[in-house]
Amino acid sequence: MRALVSVSDKTGLVEFVQGLVDLGWEIIATGGTQKLLESKGVKTIGISEVTGFPEICDGRVKTLHPKVHGGILARRDVPAHMETLKENGIQTIELVCVNLYPFRQTIAKEGVTLEDAIENIDIGGPSMVRSAAKNWKDVTIVCDPSDYSAVLEELKANGKTSDETRLKLSAKAYTHTAEYDACIATYMRAQAGLPEKIFLEYDIKQGLRYGENPHQSAKFYAAQEPASYSLAFAKQIQGKELSYNNIQDANAALNVLRDFKEPFCVALKHMNPCGAAVGNTIEEAWQAAYEADKVSIYGGIVGVNRELTAEVARGMKPIFLEIVIAPSYTPEALEILSSKKNLRVMQVDMTPSDAPIAQYISVNGGLLSQQLDTQVEEVVPGMCVTEIKPTAAQLADANFGWKIVKHVKSNAIAVVRDNHTIGIGAGQTNRVGSALIALEEAKNAGFTSGLVLASDGFLPFDDTVALAAKYGVTTIVQPGGSIRDADAIVKADELGITMLFTGVRHFKH
Repeated sequence: MRALVSVSDKTGLVEFVQGLVDLGWEIIATGGTQKLLESKGVKTIGISEVTGFPEICDGRVKTLHPKVHGGILARRDVPAHMETLKENGIQTIELVCVNLYPFRQTIAKEGVTLEDAIENIDIGGPSMVRSAAKNWKDVTIVCDPSDYSAVLEELKANGKTSDETRLKLSAKAYTHTAEYDACIATYMRAQAGLPEKIFLEYDIKQGLRYGENPHQSAKFYAAQEPASYSLAFAKQIQGKELSYNNIQDANAALNVLRDFKEPFCVALKHMNPCGAAVGNTIEEAWQAAYEADKVSIYGGIVGVNRELTAEVARGMKPIFLEIVIAPSYTPEALEILSSKKNLRVMQVDMTPSDAPIAQYISVNGGLLSQQLDTQVEEVVPGMCVTEIKPTAAQLADANFGWKIVKHVKSNAIAVVRDNHTIGIGAGQTNRVGSALIALEEAKNAGFTSGLVLASDGFLPFDDTVALAAKYGVTTIVQPGGSIRDADAIVKADELGITMLFTGVRHFKH
């Protein structure tokens, strides 16, 4: 029995190959792989001894030879194939252990040149992987070091791998080459100035009971690389399996949490904040967020950006919540929450990162791609466009409201006071309608003065300003940019309202 070994990632290789040798296998090895094995006392056969031809072109050509691919591809159940091997002095190869040059790692390096990238495009490796994967009925292809131990155990137990194992390894091998080729194609198309193509790589994380509704099937996939503020890489400490809607809502909550550095809590329903607050402590933030809307929080999701404490957990215990999200929990908090068996308790990495985040949205027959809106503007006095200038307290609330409103579905209005929300108007077909909803919520909660109103888009008319004044709004923060900005400014001055233009809009559809 012969195995051909040629790997870039040498994790666990020596132990695996020594295991094969102990079972009586002959080992064919190439270049650096052979040097490593020989240095560890593992006897090998050099690839040139098999082909009868030296490695040439700086190692670019070494395994592209009939004595290699014939030994891999020949069907053992076809007499003509076996006779051909005999006539040409070719021995069969029963196992191929290959993984590929580190192309992805190479192009990720700062200052990498096209020449560097080209030299890390593997040719012989993918050819051997594909040959072995094609002939899976006769050949075991191993390209993932995590499979070494299982393959060895099967060989020890049965003298060969099972058909089921070889088929699975074949599928993994084709996935390995497909991902490799997609990475190369993406890079080379960019170098050549060709129109962009997107090759997305996601692994199945879990099947879901259904999608938005019971008649829709759904699955949850995770990206290749772990990310902060990601439910795909979160730890579920307790509770029922996440649903499609849970995942959507929790993701929206995480995007809100990302924008706050101070102790912050957000309650969220249907991907819209329904209560949010900052505080000197996470306990203060939780209490203020809860009191912002004690009705809408029912059946919602709550996220905090600090360790969740026993005091916060005790406050949550009487409330029906779907999910709680935090970067960590005290043991006492987990003990309290454990009494709510169905509550999903998620621990999520909230390490800050400035790396751009790609966002993909499918549409019928197509895909939209954009950079996730992680931009946060500081609202400063210089943004004031009215005669009346903001106080320090108004400016603080304007900053808070501006961070919140970007996460409310447009047309979006957030009404805040004392660093917590008191009214949210989301997704209406006109901005006055959203403002009316938010302002009525504030009024019904007993807030009728000193309010700050944030709008995700400009105010196209002065009607929202007039409405806001009736409900006790003293400050409005908005992007500006309407052809009727002057009307809104005049109305604000007339009604004694401070208005600030950020110059940036934050639509969320």
